[in-house]
Amino acid sequence: MIPVGYMAKRIATQIPEWLSAPAVRDIYSVSSCVNSDLAEEVPRWKLNGHGLFNSREEMRSIANSEGLDLQGMRVFYYEAGEREFDGEEWLPIEAESGYETRVQVPAEKSLEGFDVVTFCDGPNSHSPLSCNSVAAEVATNEHCLFQTKEEAEASLASQVFADAEPGPFRIYAIYSTDWD
Repeated sequence: MIPVGYMAKRIATQIPEWLSAPAVRDIYSVSSCVNSDLAEEVPRWKLNGHGLFNSREEMRSIANSEGLDLQGMRVFYYEAGEREFDGEEWLPIEAESGYETRVQVPAEKSLEGFDVVTFCDGPNSHSPLSCNSVAAEVATNEHCLFQTKEEAEASLASQVFADAEPGPFRIYAIYSTDWD
């Protein structure tokens, strides 16, 4: 897994009606389809080559300069598998060129699970587990994430995401962390 960045999110307090997954109590997906995030409110050029922030400090600084309120937002740190699945094969991933990518790994982090993320409309476009209700077809944890990387890989291999969103698909480890 490679470090890809941070994001501040407002976690939805209600599960969308269209998501029929009884084990899910909240959604920690990478995309912003269910939860709003800070990336929606800042220009793309202020993010790194993975569409995320390089550090918590950078996120705070940009939010302050843009006049954005971070109150009530949770901080997540992400790592991605070194390859993405295009529906047929696993290919290497790289950060988008032209963006400064120098992710600082947090000293403390708590693994919440693994998400499968599409890159069909740019970085971190959709999380089909929550965005397309794939969680109704596979086992997820209470955060609408796979418990292990192996479960995410097996689901991609079984083509469970084939009718969700176009790929390529990346597997992200999602960690909660503090603002400090």
